[in-house]
Amino acid sequence: MSKKLFTSLAIATVVFSLVGCSTGTNEADAPDCKATASGENSKKVDVSGDAGTKPKVKFESPLTAKTTERTVVDEGAGDVVAVEGSIVTVDFSAFNATSGDEIEKTTYKKEGQQQFTLDEAQLLPGLLKALQCSTKGDRVAAVIPPADAFKEAGQPDLKVGAKDSMVFVIDVVDISEPVKVLPRAEGEEQPVEEGFPTVELAKDGAPAITIPDAEAPTELKIANRIKGGGEEVAEGANVTVHYTGMVWGTGEIFDSSWERGEPATFPTSGVIPGFSKALVGQKVGSQVIAVIPPAEGYGDTPPEGSPIGATDTLVFVVDILATQ
Repeated sequence: MSKKLFTSLAIATVVFSLVGCSTGTNEADAPDCKATASGENSKKVDVSGDAGTKPKVKFESPLTAKTTERTVVDEGAGDVVAVEGSIVTVDFSAFNATSGDEIEKTTYKKEGQQQFTLDEAQLLPGLLKALQCSTKGDRVAAVIPPADAFKEAGQPDLKVGAKDSMVFVIDVVDISEPVKVLPRAEGEEQPVEEGFPTVELAKDGAPAITIPDAEAPTELKIANRIKGGGEEVAEGANVTVHYTGMVWGTGEIFDSSWERGEPATFPTSGVIPGFSKALVGQKVGSQVIAVIPPAEGYGDTPPEGSPIGATDTLVFVVDILATQ
């Protein structure tokens, strides 16, 4: 759903799908938070520069590690500790530890910051280990081996091979306390206009979608199937959802958080326009059906390797479970 394959939402679900500690991660404030240990490799990452600006990062390559290592380069002054379920906003620099090449250049400007939930279903294990027990203002250097990242598959699009470790320097911009996440949409069922796909729910709430035997709409169509009574989703807000995405013309499911068994969390500004418009202004607990034409979706540049074509209209059924 992200505008670019490895930024916005996809940073969380693909690159971040994210300490011993140096002198502090405020563990005294969270006695149950066990930070990942610092090691000889993470200590070799030399980081300089002011907080809030892109750091200068130096290390001798190749650099590797058998397990994820995390060193706190600069200690923040925040009093909220990042634990499972926390919503974290970060800037970061990422490198191939074998070649020394930088592999991401999207952050250190407002629109480049990444926001996601600390959740093992959404983050690479090594990045989760790197961020746990951090506080706002921390600058963390982490060396992450393949076993805690892309394993033997590597990630060719990022030029990360099967045997390449990665180096991340992460600035923790903000941390929010975990919010209550609903298991599924809950609220009043609403009549849906004729011509929309029909939806039947399994016992766990997962939707089965039936596409009408008709031409796809040429304009964005949004319908409330269930109207929730929770907090309203604001523009740019972080939102947690369960969703299924289907191609109108083929009936093929191209993505489903229900199939993965975990909801997804992302900023509404980090997804295709039609998906964002389907969320903003809705209330937590709602279930929304969105029919998204190419102009409000991926246009003529659909995700590489997906079953979505440049002229395909998309259908999403979305349960809005939380927002912050």
